[in-house]
Amino acid sequence: MSAPLADRVAEDRPPVRRRRRGRAVAAAGAVVLAAGTAAAAAIGFGGGGTDTPAVSNLPPATAQVTRQTMLDTEEVSGDLGYGATTTLAGRIQGVITKVPLPGAVVRRGRTIYRVDDKPVVLMYGTVAAYRTLGPGDKGADVRQLERNLKALGYAGFPVDDTYTWLTATAVRQWQRHMGLPQTGQVEQGRVVFAPGRIRIDTVTAGANRSTGGGQEVLRYTGTSRQVTARLEVSRQRLARKGVKVQVRMPNGKKVTGRVAGIHTVVEQPADPGGQAETLIEAVIPLGGSRAAAGIEAAVVTVIFRAAERKDVLTVPVAALVALAEGGYGVEVVEGSTTRYVRVTTGLFANGRVEITGDGLKEGTTVGMPR
Repeated sequence: MSAPLADRVAEDRPPVRRRRRGRAVAAAGAVVLAAGTAAAAAIGFGGGGTDTPAVSNLPPATAQVTRQTMLDTEEVSGDLGYGATTTLAGRIQGVITKVPLPGAVVRRGRTIYRVDDKPVVLMYGTVAAYRTLGPGDKGADVRQLERNLKALGYAGFPVDDTYTWLTATAVRQWQRHMGLPQTGQVEQGRVVFAPGRIRIDTVTAGANRSTGGGQEVLRYTGTSRQVTARLEVSRQRLARKGVKVQVRMPNGKKVTGRVAGIHTVVEQPADPGGQAETLIEAVIPLGGSRAAAGIEAAVVTVIFRAAERKDVLTVPVAALVALAEGGYGVEVVEGSTTRYVRVTTGLFANGRVEITGDGLKEGTTVGMPR
C-alpha cells in the first residue's frame, strides 16, 4: 500500500542544499553557501530580480525541461472475485435430492436444487420471496413474479401488482412444465429471487439432508467479476463513485475499470484486545474482461489516480536548487554559461516536478547539482 500523497510529496521535495563553485558569485545580495558535500545552489536574487549574472563553471550534468501530462497515482491491494456471497435457506419441507456443483451458473427459470425430486427455481428480482402467492394478493412481489412469467414465455395476464385468476392460469402452466403440482399458487421457497444469474459458491447441505426449517442449503454470488479494494478513511478522496482506475492482474496485465460503489466497513481486530478499524471499500466491476478469465480468486493491485496536471513544464526533482531567501530555482545552461531562474513548483510525481518560471520553455537545458 502506497504512502499518503502528502508524505510522498514530502519525500520528492529536494532537501535545502548549498553548493560552492570554484569562486563566489555575488550580485545584488546573492550569496553562495557551502554545506558539507551537498551540491545544490543557494542563490539570493535581491531587488525582486529573477536572474543572476552568468557564471563560467558548468554543472556536472544537465536535463531538459519537458512538457507533459503529470499523473500522481496511489496503489492499493484488492481482491479479485465474484463479490459477496448470499446464503440460500431451504423453505420447502422435504429431503434434498439434488444439489448443484460449486461454480455452476444458474439462469432464470432453471433449477437451483431439488427437494423430494421437485425443483427450487431461480427467477430475477430484488424483492425476496417472503410469502406464498395466490389469487387476491397484491404487491411488488406479485409484479416481480408476473414479469418473470412473461419473460419465460407465459402470457394472457397483465403485469401489475395484482394476482388475478389470469395470473393463476399462467402459474399452473408453468407448474405443469416444471413437474410441480398445478395449484395456481407459488408456495414460499419454491422460487428464489436474485438480481440476475447466480454462481454457486459453496454447497453446505448435500443430498439426503432434510430441509424446510430455514437451514442453509448453499451460498451463491453474482456471475460478474469484480475487485474489492479497501482503503484507509484518510484516502477516501481517491475512491469516489464513477472514478476510473486501473487494475494490475497477477500476470502484469492492466485492466481499466470504474468504481461502481463505495461502502464503509468496520474490520474487527484479530486480537480480542485490539480496536476495530473503519475502512472504505471500493467495488470495481470488471465485466467480461479477458484478463480475468480463468482466475477464480486473486490478489490484484488497484491504481487510483490521485492528481493529474495536463500539458505542464516539468524537470527532475533533483534539478531544483534551494534559494537563500526561500523557494526554489533552476540553473539554466546557455552554451558555456549558466544563470539561475526562480520557479514556482506544482505537482510532484514520479521523480519529476511541475514548474513555471520566466523564460522557461520546453527544451530548456537545466543543470543537475551533484
